[in-house]
Amino acid sequence: MAKKAPRRTAERILEVTLELFNRFGEPNVSTTLISAELGISPGNLYYHYPAKDELINSLFERYERSLGELLSASEGVRNVEDAWFFLHSLFEIIWEYRFLYRDLNDLLSKNRLLETRFQTVLKNKSRAIRHLLDGMSRHGAVSIDAREIEPTATSMVVVLTYWLSFEYVRDPRHALEPDNAQQALLRGAHHVLNLLAPYLEATQRQHLMTLTGAYGSQS
Repeated sequence: MAKKAPRRTAERILEVTLELFNRFGEPNVSTTLISAELGISPGNLYYHYPAKDELINSLFERYERSLGELLSASEGVRNVEDAWFFLHSLFEIIWEYRFLYRDLNDLLSKNRLLETRFQTVLKNKSRAIRHLLDGMSRHGAVSIDAREIEPTATSMVVVLTYWLSFEYVRDPRHALEPDNAQQALLRGAHHVLNLLAPYLEATQRQHLMTLTGAYGSQS
């Protein structure tokens, strides 16, 4: 049992670091603060993670794994309801690792590894959204010209990527607080899916409005 302690300590460090990054923003969290929050010495922290970038990269790896598992489900999206829950689940992962999106430009400018890997994340998101559009098209939920799929998918990914930044700018003091998470995520899912409104079959468009009303999404 004793051999498992270091691994558990490393996991606990990541859990607390994620909580602090999300609460205060990565630039405002020092390794000294992380150590104090954990009640461990800085030396113990450095034993597991010798640099702050290693904490960031380890959290990003967790984010990538969670994201990859969800994106693979995009091929099963057939209609508006499937798309709604897929997008909401995607926003839940983004919310869980919201410090990445809150401080995205700053993080990318300082961390070359993160810069290249986030480019891959964007490509994977775009591929997943194209699969979503293809599936909805095959099942008659949308009617979209093949030439419009790529720009529509790109627009959806842009909103996905910068939605939390928009929420933050709109209400910096409260937008990223846990109590506001659900409505922020619902608004995000609604606005991403609303980009498909011009292409939705009539009953699917009506169903989108029904879902929006049922879940209390507000613009």
